[in-house]
Amino acid sequence: MESQRNILVIALLLVSFLIWQQWQTDKAPQPETAQQSTQTSTGDDSFVPESDQAGGEVPADAPTTASRQLVTITSDTLELTIDTQGGDIVRAELLEHNDELNSDDKFVLLSQGANFVNVAQSGLIGRDGPDASANGRPLYQAEQKRYQLAEGESSLSVPLTFTNEAGVTFTKTFTLERGRYVVGVNYDINNPSSQPVQAQLYAQLKQSESKPGDDGGSMLMASAYRGPAYSTSETRYSKYDFKDVREANLNRTTEGGWVGMLQHYFVSAWVAPENGENQLYTRFLNNQGQGIIGFKAPVTTVPAGSEQSISAKLWLGPKLQDEMAEVAPNLDLTVDYGWLWFIAQPLFKLLQFLQSFAVNWGLAIILTTFVVRGIMYPLTKAQYTSMAKMRMLQPKLMALRERYGDDRQKMSQGMMELYKKEKVNPLGGCLPILIQMPIFISLYWVLMESVELRHAPFMLWIDDLSVRDPYFVLPILMGASMYVIQKMSPTTVTDPMQQKVMQFMPIIFTFFFLWFPAGLTLYWLVSNVVTISQQWYIFRQLEKKGLHGKAAS
Repeated sequence: MESQRNILVIALLLVSFLIWQQWQTDKAPQPETAQQSTQTSTGDDSFVPESDQAGGEVPADAPTTASRQLVTITSDTLELTIDTQGGDIVRAELLEHNDELNSDDKFVLLSQGANFVNVAQSGLIGRDGPDASANGRPLYQAEQKRYQLAEGESSLSVPLTFTNEAGVTFTKTFTLERGRYVVGVNYDINNPSSQPVQAQLYAQLKQSESKPGDDGGSMLMASAYRGPAYSTSETRYSKYDFKDVREANLNRTTEGGWVGMLQHYFVSAWVAPENGENQLYTRFLNNQGQGIIGFKAPVTTVPAGSEQSISAKLWLGPKLQDEMAEVAPNLDLTVDYGWLWFIAQPLFKLLQFLQSFAVNWGLAIILTTFVVRGIMYPLTKAQYTSMAKMRMLQPKLMALRERYGDDRQKMSQGMMELYKKEKVNPLGGCLPILIQMPIFISLYWVLMESVELRHAPFMLWIDDLSVRDPYFVLPILMGASMYVIQKMSPTTVTDPMQQKVMQFMPIIFTFFFLWFPAGLTLYWLVSNVVTISQQWYIFRQLEKKGLHGKAAS
């Protein structure tokens, strides 16, 4: 199989991949209006239907109260804004991640505005739950408006309190830990009354389906998923996009589990209590264009004159696989490497390992290229040896064509006998290409999904490996290296049309790589340079054996 034809195979696979990806974007459903949706409603879009065990409902929105306040809690990694009406997190800034490269503004994961809502809500429903009261959600009291994790302290706990008419005190405590993106949310129920109190913990994430200014990104970045996802004891990880939420309410019962809202590089996720059966649910608010995914814990009964606690955890941060795996089983799967995850995962581990020595992620990509191409060297050698042997057989193949003419069956049998006799594998030249394409696509997903590479600089003008080269230097160099490979490779292509197509391959690939992340283009450029070196070395060895010289004659 000729080198140029192998390049054509790469081009066809790559174009197919890009077309499929763009089709996914173009065919994505548009948000429905309230009149268009077939979602059933209970008449009030502010409430999710109650569970079978509880006597209350899960509120989606809090009524405005004049005395409500916003409380700010700051650690070294997070700055949270809490609405005392219900105790919801209405804003979350990630202090170690800038919004844009070289920007002083921090990345905002949760926010609440006129055109876009993305908040984390939680509360107590059930027969005596304060969030199921006919008077609206509880108005918590805080001792101060701002809390800051002090130097030398490992954690910060902020209590909000509410006492109902029966004298039952509900204390909602937020706990932030130094260096972590996990928020502990704990409810202490102190029941001094003469009657038992029943309450059910719920926690949910609410987000607008459409985001202002979000046009889906470029052709190559459009596939980054944004939307709900969940995990149960039976389903390790499953996306449940806004279309699914609009069409049918999720209803899963599981021990443990989590629910989340995913976006490029970042995730917010509620982790349900490990003990007991939790109910996972979704709801679409037709009149607001917002989707909800959440869980309800089992009903808790607090006897008269006693106190009891209910708690959950909330991840608000980047997709850090090791840290998320410690927080909840399968939460690290939100780093979605697609169907080639079994290749992407080792590639990321290799990148991470090499980066610990190289310090720079760009150098780690270069070292990874050397490792991958080094492992593939036996296949590469077999490829070029096969190319040389196939060229040697061209006169004999031409003789077979003249002998059998249009008799394809005899021609095919004769070719197979010839390949067997000469010990030539006609597919030997294709195998390295077929192996390299999955590696290429896997590395693309690693660069797309790994937040470690976000805003990661290389050198000189490359200050972010996760986006395209701003001056297109790497794509141009990559195209030039493809041209060199093309000129070095022997060919038997005689058809004028095929020759023209082959001549344009470097240009076509250069155009495609203009929009690829710089890290991926760097990988392909270095891979081409290694290919040129290996090709020169292998052909030189073949010339010494006289094989290449015979093939070229």
